[in-house]
Amino acid sequence: MSLNVTPEIVEKAARGRLTPDGFLAVVRESLPRAWRIMEFHGSEIAMGLEVSLHAPPSMDDGTRGELLRLVASSAMRTAVERHFGFRLEFQNCHKSAAFAPEAIGGPVHQEFVSMEAQILNQSPDMRDC
Repeated sequence: MSLNVTPEIVEKAARGRLTPDGFLAVVRESLPRAWRIMEFHGSEIAMGLEVSLHAPPSMDDGTRGELLRLVASSAMRTAVERHFGFRLEFQNCHKSAAFAPEAIGGPVHQEFVSMEAQILNQSPDMRDC
């Protein structure tokens, strides 16, 4: 299961009463390591950077799993992007980037999301990430 949900949260969702803040709280509490990466991206974008890059040389399995669950979920990814005011892009479990709205579609963004960048970012060490 991707998220830790209480019966109260399930009930709110079933009744259509789950708020964006309530959903984000579930994401933050369920995926704390991935949330810290999103906070890192958000703080850099808030400081005025157009691009925030997170590319550690290695990552533990727990952090990798949380990050993969977050980016693989349209609902989680969209909620995080709205909350922090960036677009999250992802090449693999060791390389994510957040782009300020004004950088989307620009040359740095286009390069990051290109087929060539995806291929050049591969390594045997990351095959199972």
